[in-house]
Amino acid sequence: MNLEELEARLQELIEVRLVNALPGQKSEDLIVQKFSEALQANYLIQKDGTRLAPNIFTIVVSPASLARWQDSRLQDTLVEILKLLSLEKGLGFGTPPGITFAEDTSLQPDEFKLIASRRIDKMEDTNNMQLDAENGNAENDAMPENAFLIIEGIKVFPLKHPVVNIGRRLDNTLVIDDPRVSRNHAQLRSIKGRFVIFDLNSTGGTFVNGQRASQSVLYPGDVISLAGVALIFGQDNPPPRPDLAGTSPFNEAGANRPTAVIGTLPPTKKKKK
Repeated sequence: MNLEELEARLQELIEVRLVNALPGQKSEDLIVQKFSEALQANYLIQKDGTRLAPNIFTIVVSPASLARWQDSRLQDTLVEILKLLSLEKGLGFGTPPGITFAEDTSLQPDEFKLIASRRIDKMEDTNNMQLDAENGNAENDAMPENAFLIIEGIKVFPLKHPVVNIGRRLDNTLVIDDPRVSRNHAQLRSIKGRFVIFDLNSTGGTFVNGQRASQSVLYPGDVISLAGVALIFGQDNPPPRPDLAGTSPFNEAGANRPTAVIGTLPPTKKKKK
């Protein structure tokens, strides 16, 4: 497919299938724009020169509009658009791209958030980022603003406290009733304006982007696995990422972190009769 054919197919998907799937929302152009920005901002260059796009896109919407977004035809259309956009930018996918959805009661029916992340199938031990936790006081540091977790692609949990304990025990800040999760599994701590996750000697382990971690600074889009229970860390208007300014290959084992791209739909315009 040459560039002209690619653009024609993309335009057809936008003007026909997206418009029909989301009638009245005037969101089709913004969706494509945000997907394009997410692909451009979050690709990785492998040692062989291959450019890999993020392959998981979580769309967070209002509960009132969740069913409409979860329509299988819309999902197929979004995946096809992602594939065309990646071809246009010379990007590939290590694994086929996927669309997931979560709901947030704070959003209006005509709003959405888009989080780009990356599924890593191979899990291996690695040297974790060393963090001088003793110098970071969770009670005094500035809290990361508008941070949240998406739990198993369903529930949005706002991070409003400087210390968040996670586990099966009922006295945890975030209770996850799953036998794979330890009673006291992990802790999120606000340190120097960032959330840091600590594994609390859990049985099943804590993984960040497929890599086992005893402690790790979190960035928007990071995929956390608590012994197989998936969480996505997100943040509205996240601070800048200086480590993503260049496009040279990543050499450090823990450097393949995606970021989030957040979008909000414009106000819906009433059609004139």
